Amino acid sequence: MFSSKDGKMIILSSPSGAGKTTLVKKISKEKKYKVSISHTTREPRLNEVDGEDYFFISKKNFQSLIDQESFLEYAEVFQNLYGSTKEQVFKSLKQGYNVLFDIDWQGAQQIKRQTLNFNLITFFILPPSKEVLLQRLISRGESKDDIIQMRMNQFDKDVLHWVDYDFVVINEDLNECYREIVGFLEDKTKYDKSKIQNHIKKLI
Repeated sequence: MFSSKDGKMIILSSPSGAGKTTLVKKISKEKKYKVSISHTTREPRLNEVDGEDYFFISKKNFQSLIDQESFLEYAEVFQNLYGSTKEQVFKSLKQGYNVLFDIDWQGAQQIKRQTLNFNLITFFILPPSKEVLLQRLISRGESKDDIIQMRMNQFDKDVLHWVDYDFVVINEDLNECYREIVGFLEDKTKYDKSKIQNHIKKLI
């Protein structure tokens, strides 16, 4: 049973490079929401800080957390593991904080399949075009061509999961996208699904 004192769970997912991490940070800062900091086995990117962006751990330690059933959700993405721990998330929710998740569609599906006593709202973030997506991947520090190509190849598969989300937004302008997400969260913006369907056709 939901409690009015508890916070909401808010998931942002997207194909790699569409901007969900930047949006999560902006929403957290502007709205004072908590961010669920994921554990991951991948190497830190430039300017990423352990304990702020992710908890960077070994595959052995990650497996240990799996064995202990510590994760609310976890998934393998581009040969690296990512997961959100129950303890961290539930503590913040029970303190009344809304909790933001920066996770992919696999993690979102795992959370949606569970019976949890918290409200859940899900968002899928789309880029304005594949060309813009490619430039974002390059500009954020992806230095290896094979990794960039792998992420671009995965895009056509990832984008099909937009239908599983409550709301889908196009991240062409960061501030406008932020305002649209907040509008949906506060029930002030009408969702135009036909606009998204037309955009998906252009992307794929």
